Parts: sequence; structure tokens; C-alpha cells
Amino acid sequence: MKKILIIILFVIGVYLLFLIIPVSSLDKNMGGNYNNPSQHAFINEFFGTIVSSANLNRAFPAMPKRVNNPITSKKEKLGELLYFDPLLSRDNNMSCAHCHHPDLGFTDNRALSMGHGGTGVGQNRTGGTVLRRGSPTIWNSGYNHKQFWDGRADDLEHQASFPIQDKKEMAQDKDELIKELIIIPEYVQLFNEAFESNDKNPAVTFENVTFAIAAFERTLTANNTRFDQYSRGNYLALSKSERKGLNLFRSLKTRCFECHNFPTFNNPDFKAIGVPHIENKEPDLGRAEIVGKGYENAFKVPTLRNIALTAPYMHNGIFKTLDEVIDFYAGGGGRAHGFKGSQLDDKIRKFELSHEERKDLVAFMHALTDESNKPTIPDRVPSSLSVVPSLDNQSLEMIGEKIEYLEPEQINIDRVGKKLIVNTGQSIQDGIDIAKDGDTIFVKSGEYFETLMIDKSNITIMGDAKNEDLPILNGKNILPDAGVGTGSNIEINGFIIKDYTANGLMLNRSSNVTFRNIHCKNTGLYGLYPVECVGVLVEDCSVTGISDAGIYIGQSKDIVVRNNVTYGNVTGIEIENSVNALVENNEVYDNAGGILVFLLPNNPSKVSLNCRIINNYIYENNHVNFGEPGSIVSNVPQGTGLMIMAGDSVEVTGNRFYDNQSFGASVIGLDLFFGEDFVYDVDPIPDACWLHNNDFRNNGYNPAKIVKESGLDGADLLWDVTGYNNNWDEDNVTSIPPTLPNRDWSWLSRKTNYRVWRLLFNIVG
Repeated sequence: MKKILIIILFVIGVYLLFLIIPVSSLDKNMGGNYNNPSQHAFINEFFGTIVSSANLNRAFPAMPKRVNNPITSKKEKLGELLYFDPLLSRDNNMSCAHCHHPDLGFTDNRALSMGHGGTGVGQNRTGGTVLRRGSPTIWNSGYNHKQFWDGRADDLEHQASFPIQDKKEMAQDKDELIKELIIIPEYVQLFNEAFESNDKNPAVTFENVTFAIAAFERTLTANNTRFDQYSRGNYLALSKSERKGLNLFRSLKTRCFECHNFPTFNNPDFKAIGVPHIENKEPDLGRAEIVGKGYENAFKVPTLRNIALTAPYMHNGIFKTLDEVIDFYAGGGGRAHGFKGSQLDDKIRKFELSHEERKDLVAFMHALTDESNKPTIPDRVPSSLSVVPSLDNQSLEMIGEKIEYLEPEQINIDRVGKKLIVNTGQSIQDGIDIAKDGDTIFVKSGEYFETLMIDKSNITIMGDAKNEDLPILNGKNILPDAGVGTGSNIEINGFIIKDYTANGLMLNRSSNVTFRNIHCKNTGLYGLYPVECVGVLVEDCSVTGISDAGIYIGQSKDIVVRNNVTYGNVTGIEIENSVNALVENNEVYDNAGGILVFLLPNNPSKVSLNCRIINNYIYENNHVNFGEPGSIVSNVPQGTGLMIMAGDSVEVTGNRFYDNQSFGASVIGLDLFFGEDFVYDVDPIPDACWLHNNDFRNNGYNPAKIVKESGLDGADLLWDVTGYNNNWDEDNVTSIPPTLPNRDWSWLSRKTNYRVWRLLFNIVG
């Protein structure tokens, strides 16, 4: 008896240890990191910037600055002289300006820069050490989160220390540099004026050299381009071609804006796009050389401001012109150069542009040029060494044809009070261009072949519903988008939209957006697409024939999606990386996936929180998945009713899940899509999701091939055992695994269940 008791106690002890002792293979999937202070700090900051935006006229972010390097005019002036002084190099023949020349877009217009031992400037420089990368522009570099193509420097001060000492660049010894500086009285005086000094803290130090150069570089801002003038309300600042190019730039056809967003036209992330390696040279792994696995072939996203001045392009200068860059992206990025789609950022996809569209896109990028703040090269520097000469820009882009601006045409749109009346044969865009705050652009029945640029706020675009004959926006399978814009306090009401190639309606970084009574058919990747918005209402709409999501709300906050019908799409409704969403009373059927609530990596918003899925009819979502191969949505199993992936605090109640062949509802982590080795910038675990009081009937009767290949069967409810505090208060349903925790479970039983199934899943694979 004693032995039996000992055995029992031993088993209990082992069991308790199993519950308590950390096990990395199990506990990494537990979750629990949700709804925390850092998350809310991010929400307040990220969505706060959206609310403060004004159409395209957006304030630049605060420029990162060192607390211990306060900026003064004397420090900036000193930094400018040092920047142009060859004294900073070992042989006294190379300055910062040799690789970052003001007349060459603060680059050197070379594919690969040339460092120590060279003579000359720009493309005429010869005889020196050829470096492994090209020189990135210093225009607006003060706004970069990291410096260099690989991000190895945290800020401009840190960056300035590298090339001076690099044996292949300026090859200077920092102590020798200080010896040279302190024997020049003019420099000593300038350092003493710029920095506080005493016997213990001399002003002429290597650190202060980098501080002064950084102070100067922070003055190199370009923010008064013709695009900026357009964004401030002068719609005549851009030519018609440039406006078309702006639309293409932010269209889902090209997806340029997703990495080069306004106003900086860059991105804090590092992206792998598959830039081809230079033949016969060792592959450059970029960011991975600094931080390791997960960032292979990823490089800093550069600003596109002054892009026309800075050819050739990419970190290795492999593309000579913007046309070549467009060819690269249109071909699917690195896919044409031996890279697999899984090695590239998920936004890199193939697209087609006509000859005119290419011209328009290039024209727009040329409109991002502003040299009004370019400094004059000093006639002399305190060392009396020769400074770089003034040059003509050597970018091939600057040899192109000049844009001839036409006088603006008279716009003849009838106005009755606050109503602008657009008749068939007129342009809706003309009405938008002349609209004032509070105006309604009233569009008469008929067919309109155009893309709307909605970059004004406080307007309504209303279709004439007389005799239920709504006006039609028809892209005729030629135009990419029905509408693209950034306006706030916008309502678009009463339209049929059909046959666009990229997207139906997209508003970006807008506040208070309403899409009402819109009917989209065959509009490309998305039907209704508010992204990075605050305050979104989509109601009484229908969407069909979409190759990604019929109604997509991404990176947004305070969302209502109600009383809509979505069918015949890859996904009916998708809420992605968003906060505070209500999805209610929608009819969702005949899609591959009904409703998705996702938190995906590598997006501006890093959080998904507080989504409610209430009283929807989600049935027969068994359409073949026709999503673009390689896209995330293409992996959604045919027959998915609802999928919550990594989303936190999602409540699902009062819904009807009928006849979805793979499963009714699922809660999964990101590893199931991306693999366990993927490096995430978001929490990959779904936490605190609650499913209760739903009606499940006949789900999981014929699971899709991708489900079977995962070793799973069909079910009403599917859980991959990530996020152990999810709750499933559902009776009389089939589930995987067979036991799902509900709100009545104790912590002990919940953790036991989690660990048992997690262990079995790990064993089975």
C-alpha cells in the first residue's frame, strides 16, 4: 500500500512539475502578451498621427535627435565645413561630399561608390577602392530610423563615425584627425564656439566631429516638391500625367505606397525585394549581416524624395533608370532573378503597366524633386584643402524629356448651393477638384470611365438613386482603381463599381470614412479598402468577384461593418491589424473564406485588438480559392467560415455558421502560415478570444486539401493550441482538438489541457 501511495504521489509530483517547469517548445505558444501598456502606447501614437493628418498634407514625423547633441546654428555651420573638408580622410583628398555630393542628389551617381585612393568626383572618379554598395542620399536622412543600407548605425551621429575610419572609405585614424584639427586655429575657434569646453572636456574631439556633421545633415530636408504643393491644396501643381502617376503609385496595382508612404516616402522597416546580386561578387545579405537570421537580402527602404537626382538605384546601383526599377517590380521583384516568393516581402507581386502608365508613374516620381534647401558648396574650408567642384547632375533621369504644362481648362459643373451636379458626359473628378468644405458632388445616373482622386476632406460623393438607377463607375478592365484618396470626413454613397483591375475604392490615412450603398463587382484585389484609417463605416454594400478581400479594413481603428453582402470572393470580409471593430448583420457566402480577423507581420500597425463578430450569416463559403499564388490569402482553406489568426480579444457571438466544408470557425497562430522559424515584429499568438452562443450546422464535412495535408479533419471549431486563454463556450459542436477550454475552466485545468495538446501536436508534427 505504501509503495502504491508513493507511486501515486510521484505521478502527481511529475504532473505538477510538468505544469510548472518552463518548456520552451511548449511555452513559446502560450501567449498572454496582449492588451498591455506598450500595446496601448503604440495604438495612441500610430492612430494619433492618422487623426492629425490633413489629406496628403501630412506633417513629417519628429526628427530623431540625440539629447546630448542639441542643435545650434554654430554647430550646423561647423558640421558643414567638416562635411566638405578632405582633412577627414587619411590622404587629405576625400571628403564626405565625394560620396554624397549636393549636386548629385547627395549621392555620387555611381552604382558602387569609390573610396580610399580615388581621384575625381561622381562617375568620373577613378583609381580608388570600389565599395560593395552605392551611397544612399542624405536628403531627409535625419528622419531615418536607422542609417546605412543595412541599418548598422542608430542615428546620424553614429553613422558619421563609420566612413571616416573605414579602411576602404576615408581610411582616417580618429586620433590623427584630432591632431590635424587642433593645429588649425580657425577650427579650434569654431569647435569652442559650437561646444562647451574646459580643460577636462576639450571641444575638439572625434565625438564632436560626428556631432557637428550630424547637425549639418539634419538641415538637409526636401519638403517643398510640386507633390507637396498639390498636397497643400493646389491641384494644378501636378500635370495630368503626374496626377495619374500619383494614382498608380498608391494603387494596389503597383503597391508602391505600402513601402514608400507619405510624407517621407520611406519606411522604418527593412525589406527583402530580391535585388539581383552583382555577378562575380559575393552575395550581399544586407540586414542579416547585422541582426542575423530572418533578414536575409533585406535592405533599408530608401526615401523617394529627390529620386530623379540619385540614379543609379538600389543598394548596389544595379538599375540605371526608374524605368528599369519599374520593370523589376512589374516582374515580381527577385522572382525573375532566382529568388523564391517565400524569400521576398509579401507585397512584391507582378503587375502590368501600359507604356503611358509607365510614363505617368515616372513623371510623378520626378515631381518629388526639391532642391530649394540645397546648400552652396563653400569656396574654402579651414584646412585650405581643395573642396569638391560644382557639377551637373549625372543621373540619367535628368536627361529625360521636359514636362510641358498646359493652361488649366475651365471646369463647367453646375452648382446649386452646396451641391455640385455632375451630368453624364462630365467628369466626377472635376466636381471633386472644385468642391469646398461641406459640398456634395451629386452624380447623375450614367456611366463614368475614370479614376477618382479623393484628396479633399469634408465632402460627400452621392450617386443619383432615382428610379434605382445608380451611376456606374466602369473601369472597362483598363483602369486600375475606381477611387483612391486621403480625404477625411468623406461619404461615398450610391454607386455601382465594376471592372477595375486593382481595387474598387481605397482611402488611406483618413478619418471618418463612410462607404454606403456601394456595389462592387470584379475590381481586382479588393472591393472596398479603407487602410490606416480612424472611424470607418461600411454598410448596405455588396461585393463580388474579388481576388483577395471583398471588404478589407486594414491597419485601422474604430470600425463598423454591417448589413453588407459579400459573395464569390476569395475572402468576404477581412479585418487586419486593426483595433475596435464591429462586424455585424452581414451575409457572407460562397467565398473561399468568409470572415478573417488577422494580425500579420511587416505592416505599419503592429496590433489586432477588440474585434466583435456578431449576428452574421456565414454559410457555404466553399468557393475555390483563386487568390494570387504566393499571397497570404491564397493559403486560406476553401470552406473557411471564420479564421482568427493572431488576433487578440475577438468576441464571436450570435452568428450562424452553416455548411462551410473545412471548418466553421478557427483560432490559430502565425506559425501555421509562416513556419516556426519566421522572425515576427508582432505577437504571433491569438489571446483572449471568446466564441459563444453561435449556431454551427454541418461544417467540416469535406475539408480542403491544405487542411488534410496538415493532418487535420474538418470541424465546427478548430484551434491550433496557441493562446491558452481563449474560450469556446459552445455546446454540441465538433472540434479539433476534442476538448476546448471555456470560461468555466480553472487555471489548472486550462493549462493542463493546453500542455497536453501542445505536447501531442509537437509529437505528431
